[in-house]
Amino acid sequence: MPHVHSSRLRRRVWIAALAVAGVAASAVTANAMFFHPPAPPKASQTSSPAAAAPAPVIADTTTPPPAGTTTQAAETTKAAVVAPAKPQEPIPPNAVRVAEFVAECPFTHRLPDDPIVMPNLPGASHMHSFFGNASTNARSDVTSLSKATSTCSPKVDLSSYWVPTLLVDGQPVEPTGTTFYYLGEGVRDDVTARIQPLPYGLRIVAGNAKATAPDNTTMSRWSCLHAGHVGASKDFVNCPAGTMIESYLDFPQCWNGKDLDSADHKSHMSYPVAGDCPATHPVPVPKLRQVLRYPASGDPARFKLSSGPGFTMHGDFFNVWPEAEMAQRVHDCINRIVKCGPDGRP
Repeated sequence: MPHVHSSRLRRRVWIAALAVAGVAASAVTANAMFFHPPAPPKASQTSSPAAAAPAPVIADTTTPPPAGTTTQAAETTKAAVVAPAKPQEPIPPNAVRVAEFVAECPFTHRLPDDPIVMPNLPGASHMHSFFGNASTNARSDVTSLSKATSTCSPKVDLSSYWVPTLLVDGQPVEPTGTTFYYLGEGVRDDVTARIQPLPYGLRIVAGNAKATAPDNTTMSRWSCLHAGHVGASKDFVNCPAGTMIESYLDFPQCWNGKDLDSADHKSHMSYPVAGDCPATHPVPVPKLRQVLRYPASGDPARFKLSSGPGFTMHGDFFNVWPEAEMAQRVHDCINRIVKCGPDGRP
């Protein structure tokens, strides 16, 4: 009898064990049937395609690289792509269909400094008039500029803009109108649609401070506000009393995709050819147009720039726009061909 009881006991233990195993197996099966790992979050329906692009890796260099070297900003076609700061708004029915946003950046100060052409050499340059960033001097770099204040509208534009000082009868005269347009013009519409933001820390010089005569290196034009009949010229013009002499200067709008500066401060950029960017500079960016209006008129013999005659007019630009703000404006205003104000809205 003890043997029979022992056999029955072992049989019950085995049955119990099998039952437990069956429950466990059923649990695993149920888990496999009804549990699914969470799906990855979907991209926001209001985000632009650029939102998924990696932020650019920007080199902070305070001196121009030697000839033949490069400052790596990012991959050629992705370097300037940054997620816009805000969802894209619909185009208003009354929007002006011009690819443009602007910054109004009044005069801040004068110094014989040039942090692009003569970095870390205070007093080594001809006199410059500075606009926008209030801290600009010979030692300025992207870090110092990003911590300063600006006269620009919008205030978020911490970029620095500067030109040779205008002298009238030997005395400095500063412009009272200082508008910096960012444009999508000068290229085909399909090129405008793929314009990328100007890369953070980009430095550009447009024009020729050492020109000895008006030539193809003279990128600026002089004209008269409200006196279009006078015509534009590469040198100073005689504006009627009651008008103002004004200077227009267009910066190049094609970037080589890798350098924030170059030895001559120009070779990393190019002007478009036949409505498109050349293969050497394949990345289209907004065209910066500098428009300065001076409270001066009359005999141009009274005028001189600190760099020389009117045809030596040139402009320097050090981009310190916050990346998201620049990206938003390019996306909403330039790519869509919509005229926007300083707030980046139509």
